[in-house]
This record gives sequence, C-alpha cells and structure tokens, in this order.
Amino acid sequence: MTMSWKAWLSRATVAGGLALGALTATAASAQETIKVGILHSLSGTMAISETTLKDVMLMLIDEQNRRGGVLGKKLEAVVVDPASNWPLFAEKARELIAKDKVSAVFGCWTSVSRKSVLPVFKELNSILFYPVQYEGEESERNVFYTGAAPNQQAIPAVDYLMQEEKVERWVLEGTDYVYPRTTNKILEAYLKAKGVKPEDISINYTPFGQSDWQTRVAAIKAFGSAGKKTAVVSTINGDANVPFYKELANQGIKATDIPVVAFSVGEEELAGIDTKPLVGHLAAWNYFQSIDTPDNKAFIEKWRSFTKNPKRVTNDPMEAHYIGFNMWVKAVEKAGTTDPDKVIAALPGTKQANLTGGTSEMLPNHHITKPVFIGEIKGDGQFDVVWKTDGLVPGDAWSKELEGSKDLVADWVKLNCGNYNTKTKKCGGA
Repeated sequence: MTMSWKAWLSRATVAGGLALGALTATAASAQETIKVGILHSLSGTMAISETTLKDVMLMLIDEQNRRGGVLGKKLEAVVVDPASNWPLFAEKARELIAKDKVSAVFGCWTSVSRKSVLPVFKELNSILFYPVQYEGEESERNVFYTGAAPNQQAIPAVDYLMQEEKVERWVLEGTDYVYPRTTNKILEAYLKAKGVKPEDISINYTPFGQSDWQTRVAAIKAFGSAGKKTAVVSTINGDANVPFYKELANQGIKATDIPVVAFSVGEEELAGIDTKPLVGHLAAWNYFQSIDTPDNKAFIEKWRSFTKNPKRVTNDPMEAHYIGFNMWVKAVEKAGTTDPDKVIAALPGTKQANLTGGTSEMLPNHHITKPVFIGEIKGDGQFDVVWKTDGLVPGDAWSKELEGSKDLVADWVKLNCGNYNTKTKKCGGA
C-alpha cells in the first residue's frame, strides 16, 4: 500500500517525537544520580593502606544519601582497583572521568600514583581529592590536597625530636619513590640549616614491598652506636612496614635507644602486627583515633557500625577524606552544579569541622589548615598524643627549604597560578 506524502510526514513526526522522548528519558535517567569516583588500590602492596579509604568513602556517600544526597540527587559510588600499579592509576582515572562520567574522584595514596593521574585530570578537567601526606612541591588547579604538606608533618616531627628527644644523628629511611626522596631532600636541607653535620645524616631507600630488613636494620643499629642520640625518620610506605618493625624488635632496637618517627604508619598498619615491642616509637599525623572529641567518638561509632566490625580502626587519611568529601558537598551546593570549573572556584574558603576539635579551611593554594600531632605507639596499636601544635597550620605547597621553591607561592583565587615566582612576578616558577 502506498502512503500519501502527508500521512508519511505525520507518521515520521510522531516517530521522531517518540524517539526524541525516549532519548530525553534516557538522558534524564542518566542524570538521576551524581557519580563519585573512588580510585584506591584494593590489591597489591598498597592495599594494606588504601582499602580502608575505599570503605570510608562508601560510608560517607551512604551517609550523605541518607541526608538527601546532593542537589536533590543521590550519590553513586564508582569503585575501581588500580592494584598498586602506577600506570594503571592513569587508565582507571580516565575510565572514571570519560566513561563513567564521575563528578569528582577521591583517590591515590603514593605520590607516584598521584603524579601518574595528574595529566588525565588536567586534560579532562576533572577534580581529584588527594587524602595523604605528601612531599609538597606541587599545586594543581584540578587537585585538592587534604593530607599534610611537609610543614604540617615532616618539619614539626623533626623539631619535636630535636627539642624533646635531643636527637643529634638522623637516619632518613624511605621507600624508593618521589615522596620519600623529595621529603628527605627537604629534611636534609632543614637539618643542615639547623647545624647538623653531613656525617650525622644517613639516607637510604628500599623498594616497595621490601621484606628482608635484617641488613638494613643492622646498619641503623651501627649508625646509632656512635655515642650521639639517634632517630629514624621513616617514609617507608605500604606493607614493607610490617617486616621493618618486626626486624627492629628482633634486633632489640627500643624506642628509648633509637626512636622511629613514621609518616606513613597509622592505626591501620599497626592493626596487622604485634605492637608490644614497638611501644614508644612515634608517628606524626594530623589525626589519631585516640583523640577524645565528641565528633571523633561519633565518627568511630559510625565507622564500626558501617563496617559491622567493633574493632575496626580509624586513621589520618580517613579523616582527610572526611574533610575533603564534606568540603566537596558544600562547594557543589554553593555552586548549584557539579560543573568542575564552578566547583573548583567554590572550594577555596570552604570550611569543615575536623574530627580533632578544630575547623579546617580550603586555602587558595588548594591545601588545607590542619593541626599536627606526634603520637607514641601503645601496646594496643593506638597512640598517646605526646605533642601537638598550638592551633591549625596552613599547608604550604612549596618548601622554604629548597632553593628552587622558596620564592614560589600557589594561589588559584587571585593569581590563578600554582607556582607564582614572587621575585620574577611570573607564573611558571623561575
């Protein structure tokens, strides 16, 4: 049967309208949730530290959904496993942003994983919240650093050891990658500026996953036998910490002889080992589970309820995700959209109560204000706070200790630059 031109046009119009309606419905359903990416290693050498961060993000998202979500929409977590494989971090980040269309990503632990994903976030103009202490020397428009910069952890820890423990010889012991190497470069310059002689500084690096510490611990013991008070500043990351601490105990190194202050060992890492021989060794963080505040008690209770585990511990990077996630929610609500440019603009100046009694603020350099605590390991794997800063310390993106950094500032609000040289008055450093 032939169809008249008018009938054909009428039917085509109806069909087109139906197709358009179907497409609109599909687009609407795709927009029913706001997707949040979680980019943490769930396998490999860093799983010991990062799995917990995936879990806390799921808890925070669940909590926010119980409060009604964000902008009237439910949040949907998209979890991937970059498997402690640094190039895979970049692939998974691209997948989250380009394929899954997440509005922001919470992830990474090691600096090498963060460095791996940076080009992806810049190219695709997405947002990364990075929750772990790091070496500084960076301020990217697309990254918000909620962990400690060196002036919020490493420098205060060394000051504490010098002033309170009267340490004169220093072992800077790290895993062989960018965070320990850059942090130790900063600390070496800082120690020398304080009058420490080169022969009183020993620097050493071992691979990720290092398991045999017998020779290295023997060398630390020998270095500490010169008659001067010696300490180890540890930037050992991941599961290598477990055999390191076991070997310290095996060789009878006590905290009273050679104290170890760690920057990457918290409650989660200690949960896997017998801590009794480690009593008195130290860690520098911006949060400890043992800090007694109403907010922290409530957080621990929610965490144990969510994980259905009454013994599950909390730690510093978890609090950093708590702060960062809540800042992101506030910025999205302030901007009225998840559009990255508008959220990035809304984040500086955003404030969030931390879990230790203060209120952290996102600074124009995309770092936050944080208190600093030195904790002493107890027999139960928790920490006694033995020292803390008076108030909150603003995070510095660039270290005053390094020649190429001391003249640089980061300001994404007024200067729109992450490495503005205050002498040359130019963006881009030197």
